[in-house]
Amino acid sequence: MSSPTKTGSLSHSDVRAGNFYRIAIVGAGTLKGKEVAEVLNDRNFPARDVKLLDDDESLGQLENVGDEVTFIQKVRAEEFRNLDFTFFASDPHCTRKNWSMARDAGSDVVDLSFALEDEPGVTVRSPWIEREQGRAPAPNLQPGPVVVAHPAAVVLALLILRARKAGNVKSVIATVFEPASEHGQKGMDELHEQTVNLLSFQQLPKNVFDIQVAFNLITRYGEQSVPALAAVEARILRHYQGVSGNDVPPLSLLLVQAPIFHGHAFAIHLEFEQAVDVANVTQALGGDHTAVISGPEDAPNNVSAAGQPDVQVCVKADSNQRDGVWLWAASDNLRIGASTAVECAETMAANRPRGKVQ
Repeated sequence: MSSPTKTGSLSHSDVRAGNFYRIAIVGAGTLKGKEVAEVLNDRNFPARDVKLLDDDESLGQLENVGDEVTFIQKVRAEEFRNLDFTFFASDPHCTRKNWSMARDAGSDVVDLSFALEDEPGVTVRSPWIEREQGRAPAPNLQPGPVVVAHPAAVVLALLILRARKAGNVKSVIATVFEPASEHGQKGMDELHEQTVNLLSFQQLPKNVFDIQVAFNLITRYGEQSVPALAAVEARILRHYQGVSGNDVPPLSLLLVQAPIFHGHAFAIHLEFEQAVDVANVTQALGGDHTAVISGPEDAPNNVSAAGQPDVQVCVKADSNQRDGVWLWAASDNLRIGASTAVECAETMAANRPRGKVQ
């Protein structure tokens, strides 16, 4: 497996003539940023130079890029010169502050922070769903920024599109269990500290969630928490409908913050227009990006899904409705988000000018 390497003395035109790309990851010290770097390497993305950029908290930190170790540098305008792609895996404030510098320098922008979804000309994308529907993105020599679809929306859209092969789906009700890692390292740290402090009868830190999340299930954060859980739930619904269009039925969604560090879990109820067989639904769910599990001893869970590129899913009959089934699924939220981001860049690469300085 090859890995991104440094350009050395290669000029920008040398890199482009060889169909290699120069990349920056803003927020390289975040969980999302580290995952993007790993996926770039795993997918053999043709990068000859990967710049790691971040805010003051991570400056000078060493990170691996493929087989090399490099320093995280400060986000500055000159760092975006001659770049082909910039991945914003930073917090939304950092993305809003810096994305226009990358765009104005000629870089394509891929946003994992969701900060740009309301900007003019922005597209919310999921290549997984585009392929499932047989759609290809329209060629665009000057594409606007791409916002990566929320990983929970991608999973829901994929499973429901697949399930439709077993029969017409009348309604969908889903409960999504949110992990602390959706709030980055600070969310993970706060869940850990709350757990330790509860067991030692100490005061709970509440800087991220503004409420107790350890040993607890909640449908609403404290008033000081940003973003609110309801806002995340609304984003999932928007992205679900946005990437799949009219090919999926409306979704009734409840988002629950779970006391887990990593990985989404999903309880999805599908009501079909007529009675369906569990075996047919199970078969319909198979394909790229899904690992369909039939044995009860191997039921999906967020621990087994960690680090896996596919969505784990199993099917259970609804004991009260012949036309209903339950899907229980789990997925690695960070891996799906990073894979979506890198695949967006791969499809955008075909439109980049080649063999000349931009």
